[in-house]
Amino acid sequence: MGDSLSAGYGISQSDSWSTLLQEKLDQRDRAYQVVNASITGDTTHGGLSRLPKTLERVKPDIVIIELGGNDGLRGLSLENSRDNIEQMITLSHQSGARVLLLGIQLPHNYGPEYRRKFHQIYLDLAEQRNVAIVPFFLKGVAETSALMQADGIHPSAAAQPRILENIWPQLNPLLN
Repeated sequence: MGDSLSAGYGISQSDSWSTLLQEKLDQRDRAYQVVNASITGDTTHGGLSRLPKTLERVKPDIVIIELGGNDGLRGLSLENSRDNIEQMITLSHQSGARVLLLGIQLPHNYGPEYRRKFHQIYLDLAEQRNVAIVPFFLKGVAETSALMQADGIHPSAAAQPRILENIWPQLNPLLN
């Protein structure tokens, strides 16, 4: 469940980290099917509203939650964003799925206090709800202009393997 950062905005779907994840799982003979339920522009509210039907239809073993960036960029309520992510964790657990939370950080022009409070949502929820987390899944990407598209927000195709490298160490234990 994600937004444009996981939907492969501006790149070929075959280059996206979710497609690369499926390839990695296949190479390692892991019997998992990656279902990318990411929508460009989505918010935590949109993800929460879509999640119940997705859980019912897909019946996932693992739910990767990568949402919140658009909430932050739009200045939406941090409390509402936190509540939406927490409800997504709850619904995922109730369905029997394990959860991996992908944290995001906002650009510096949002100010240090808002950025800190926004990022803290992910860290707090991971600890309180005992879920696996990648604190900043774009680490080494977002701060490297050569790995970003011209808009400075979306990772390029060249960044996708690095994103998967950031996610894999926390995802791999959930696969066992």
